[in-house]
Amino acid sequence: MEQRDMRGHYAGLAAEYDEHWVYDSDYVPWMASQIAEALQLSPNDRIADIGSGTGLFAREVVRQIRPHHPLLCVDPSEAMLSRLGTPPSPGLTPVVASAEDIAEKRVDLPYGQFDAMWLKESVHHVTDPGHTLQGLADSLAPGGRILVVMLPASIQYPLFEAALARFEELQPDPAAIEGHLRAAGLEASLTHVEHELRIDRDKYLGMVRARYMSLLSTFSDSEIEKGIEEIRVAHPEPVLVFPDRFAFVLGRRREEGV
Repeated sequence: MEQRDMRGHYAGLAAEYDEHWVYDSDYVPWMASQIAEALQLSPNDRIADIGSGTGLFAREVVRQIRPHHPLLCVDPSEAMLSRLGTPPSPGLTPVVASAEDIAEKRVDLPYGQFDAMWLKESVHHVTDPGHTLQGLADSLAPGGRILVVMLPASIQYPLFEAALARFEELQPDPAAIEGHLRAAGLEASLTHVEHELRIDRDKYLGMVRARYMSLLSTFSDSEIEKGIEEIRVAHPEPVLVFPDRFAFVLGRRREEGV
């Protein structure tokens, strides 16, 4: 097994990252609206996307809610953040930092407190999620909200068996994340949303070869090619149809005096 560092993985993926996620024209607007609804975002909110990557979802959230304050796109990968453009897309401000950097207040930010923040499929990169989520929770204003969007403990993706098994070994339990938010003093809840995906099989195989999921960076080139052949045999259909299910773990800081 070949283990790649995550910064190197995302630096190599940055140029084609958005292409891997816009395989369904409805997906990004759908996910952005789900995030905005769960967080009850308003134009007056000071917002951060922690682990924003190229800003794919942040850009859509800005389009939908038109915030009065720039939305902070926080990511440790300069290559990913460079895809925001020069200058960045209107309404977005890049911040080169990790979730841990924000939690530990190791970077200067334009906002002392946040009204809302989300982490979409990035919490599994956090070394100590309890400690980091505590630090992020501490940066919330009274009434502030934090949303952790993550895959459930098992998935129904058309991946090869070794990848599905490794996913279950490595993926954090959403219930444990909910517990961390409660331990951080937030009111917490766990719900699920689901979106049906339809992807051309050859396009999906190309995504697997490009290691569109960070999980796939733990496999060598030969293991990836063997896995692709396994997928070809298991899924001869030209269009793959499968559910994309997400856990939404929401934490809310109480209002002052409540």
